[in-house]
Amino acid sequence: MPKKKEEDAGPKPITIHTCALTLPQAEKLRGLLAERGWKFEERPYTICFAQKDKLTVAVYEKGPKVVVQGRGTQEFVQFTLEPEVLGEARLGYEEVNNPEMFEPHFGIDESGKGDFFGPLVIAGAYTDAVSTRALMEAGIMDSKRITSDARIRELAKVIRATDGVAFSTITLAPQKYNPLYKKFKNLNRMLGWGHAKVIEHLLEQRPGCGRALSDQFASPALITRALTGEARKIRLDSRTKAESDVAVAAASILARERFINWLRDTGRELGTELPKGVSPAVKDRARELVAKNGPEVLERLAKVHFKTAHEIAPERYEHVEKPPFVRRKKATAGGE
Repeated sequence: MPKKKEEDAGPKPITIHTCALTLPQAEKLRGLLAERGWKFEERPYTICFAQKDKLTVAVYEKGPKVVVQGRGTQEFVQFTLEPEVLGEARLGYEEVNNPEMFEPHFGIDESGKGDFFGPLVIAGAYTDAVSTRALMEAGIMDSKRITSDARIRELAKVIRATDGVAFSTITLAPQKYNPLYKKFKNLNRMLGWGHAKVIEHLLEQRPGCGRALSDQFASPALITRALTGEARKIRLDSRTKAESDVAVAAASILARERFINWLRDTGRELGTELPKGVSPAVKDRARELVAKNGPEVLERLAKVHFKTAHEIAPERYEHVEKPPFVRRKKATAGGE
């Protein structure tokens, strides 16, 4: 009897799924898992983290958002999460609920802007309907939800190998970042410039694309003003939680991969680890490096406009006061 062709087996079941929840929905989900004998663990930044058989359910505080992962993901989503918690069917209806995600567009995101050590990386990815479905099946999600560097590198490799995807990445290592920051005197303006450059690079690869989406870090006008030539015609969308879009999620992973690889490779050259963030461990490592190499070493390893640089080497780096944030109010008939 001839073997069935592989395509006759139908699509593979999904093994990872993420979606937003309300706080009441998060509490309801935790209660259901407890009633049904799931094993709970304490994990940072989570409302709950539970496992049963080969399935994991993590509800993160930020959002909140649930990530279901492992064998049985599809069944759990369709028969527990959607009917008993969400109250609606979503899985398999993504193109109905979010049709723009499946249209050709660029997604832009960045990594490293809040880390003392390392570069600012801005990346972009182009997706269409076919590549979006492929990336979803591969488990592409916002890099901020992925704690494993190995997983970031694995997913980045998948993105680059996916047919139809185009990508561009700009790495502003400290030796370039620090002079640029002095020029722009504002991180959001520099981000707008970097986003614009990535869009222009992507347009060289996909000149017919008419839309780009980025996370709302500031006014979209900062990006628009930095665009040149044909790129000025592109429709630019900017919104909070844009990482729920697959193209933006892919960009976030590519940016994160470049950032963590820079930290790894530069740390190996120095014979030490360069920690992420701005934690006490980061400050301790910075003090060690300054003691060994002099304060100027920070200019090639770190973002020296951070107040951390002033704390470590006040004689070389001045404290930069951030201007107070003023939210503009809409004018009303009453004046205020």
